[in-house]
Amino acid sequence: MDSGLMNRIWIIPTGDEIRNGVVRDLDSPMVMSEMLRIWPMAEIVRTAPVYDEMQEILNMLLSAREDGADLTVLIGGSGGGHRFSPTLGKDFSHSAMDVFLEQGASREIYGKNGHLWCRLVCGRKGKMLVINLPGPYTEAKAAIQAFSAAVCETDDVAEINRVMAEAVFSQYPAGSAEL
Repeated sequence: MDSGLMNRIWIIPTGDEIRNGVVRDLDSPMVMSEMLRIWPMAEIVRTAPVYDEMQEILNMLLSAREDGADLTVLIGGSGGGHRFSPTLGKDFSHSAMDVFLEQGASREIYGKNGHLWCRLVCGRKGKMLVINLPGPYTEAKAAIQAFSAAVCETDDVAEINRVMAEAVFSQYPAGSAEL
């Protein structure tokens, strides 16, 4: 893939905890730095954090597409969250991507307790490539660095997704999760 094609990149942090200021968004600056390392001339749009609500995330994805984004990176909302326990936060990024994307691939990482720790999705809507990252900084950093390496080698969303999932999986202690 011609890595010069990523001229306009949207970064969309998600999560009520980010939006409400309970947790500081450390991922967006790190993602921006990595994107500019690969595509130094790219124009980056970092949106205000979005509540983890399906329609809000879909609206942001539509806005990115209408704005001509070549790449959109969703941060957070990749786990099982409220689906596993009503006491956990809502996680809708991967669900919104399932509805939005025309073509995509996904991989899931489960903890030994059966909880979905992370569902990574990579796909396309028209010419726009869309990926999601887990919210925890270490996992997000591993995923975006793996993405950067993979997307410069291939435009196959399944392969990009595989490389990202393996990078995230490698961040967990041995035996604690299953890919």
